[in-house]
Amino acid sequence: MKVPGRLLRGLGLAACLLLAGCGFTPLYATPDLGAGLAAVEVTTPEGRAGALLREQLDDALGRRSALPAAYRLDVALSELRYPRGVRVDNVATRYEYVLTAAYTLSPAARREPLKTGRVRVELTYDSADQPYASVVAQQDAQARAAQEAARRIHLELAAFLAGQGS
Repeated sequence: MKVPGRLLRGLGLAACLLLAGCGFTPLYATPDLGAGLAAVEVTTPEGRAGALLREQLDDALGRRSALPAAYRLDVALSELRYPRGVRVDNVATRYEYVLTAAYTLSPAARREPLKTGRVRVELTYDSADQPYASVVAQQDAQARAAQEAARRIHLELAAFLAGQGS
């Protein structure tokens, strides 16, 4: 059964009208949202995971170091690694890596929390018999987890700031 083009256009127009009537606004259509996100200064703990997360968040938020920070984002990290897929000789062939990032967004001038949250990223990676390959796999898992945690934090902050009117 073939649907006429006129009917499809009519249905598309009706869907647009319904979306406009319900008050739907795309997240990035919020005025000054980008400027609000770019004014977030990120602090993370020292170490490789903290540096990776801070770098990913600065990129995702579009941080401009020339602008004064309007917000401060303090992040605490927890890293866990569980052996999975244990062989007969009791050596793990896979690991599960869990990165938990607890964050607090506050105004730069005051330390009153505006928003707190926690994101948890779980992923697995193979462990090779060669030591160098195992280290590289673990570092890759750490980088992928930091990237996913930054993406989730970015979305949560964007939704919060859009609701605040930035």
